[in-house]
Amino acid sequence: MIRVEKLSKRYADTTVVDEVSFAVERGSIAVIVGTSGSGKSTLLRMINRLVEPSAGRVLIDGHDTRSEPAHLLRRRIGYVIQGNGLFPHRTVAENIATVPRLLGWDARRTAARVAELLTLFGLDPGTYANALPQQLSGGQQQRVGVARALAAEPLVLLMDEPFGALDPIIRAKAQEDLLAIQRRFGMTVLLVTHDMDEAFRLGSRVAVMSGGKLLQYDRPAALLTHPADGFVARMTGLAERALRLLSLITAGEAAAPGVSDGPAVAATATLREVLSELVWSGADSARVVGADGTPRGRLTLAAILARGTP
Repeated sequence: MIRVEKLSKRYADTTVVDEVSFAVERGSIAVIVGTSGSGKSTLLRMINRLVEPSAGRVLIDGHDTRSEPAHLLRRRIGYVIQGNGLFPHRTVAENIATVPRLLGWDARRTAARVAELLTLFGLDPGTYANALPQQLSGGQQQRVGVARALAAEPLVLLMDEPFGALDPIIRAKAQEDLLAIQRRFGMTVLLVTHDMDEAFRLGSRVAVMSGGKLLQYDRPAALLTHPADGFVARMTGLAERALRLLSLITAGEAAAPGVSDGPAVAATATLREVLSELVWSGADSARVVGADGTPRGRLTLAAILARGTP
């Protein structure tokens, strides 16, 4: 669906992106990861021509992105940024309807699409359609930002650090939302993050960048087992060590006093297993129980994530 061929961006004597090539399969999620200044966000913005390339080309569904005006190209590509970029003086419904209106959709079709997306993201249209962004929580604003990007039914969704401003609990839920929505609509997603753990969770393929160069583009398992160089090994090692830490601690050892209405987990389960259960169920805490079913305390998502810090 997306093919990048020797794409470069130069500003005077500085090369920000240096002859990057890769392809994203239709209906998959690919993630670009790298440290600050690696060129990952510039690369993403060249795909929808928010930044014009200095050399190389981008093909979307086989068509060169230079074959049409940039503003028309961007209307066919969903785009989500950190902080969502919602228009503060427009209602939730008006924000979501932005691109359909630019495309000339009639009012009935637009209203139906807005209601469909709000319902899909668990936001009751009767309650939220006429609300302003500042009346929503951070997680709700994030959902509206993604809904706006999906409003015109794009085949490609670009996301630039979309979850970076969210706290860990909301961030995990937002990631799960994205996976569910991507499976439902079969979109092709290209996401930028600096978080290797997020990259491994979301991406079927992960691109590791440094200094404007693409060091490796592969499946997460291959990045862990066959890193291209020392930099890739260090980047992937951070996520791997965090998961290993969680695999060494049991729920019984980490449980804190208290009760939870979340799912029940065995005291012998590892924190990695509990984390997977919480993300899957969308709960923010779990009940820890012994082999005989007696309560052993509770575990919150935040506490588990804190334990995973190497």
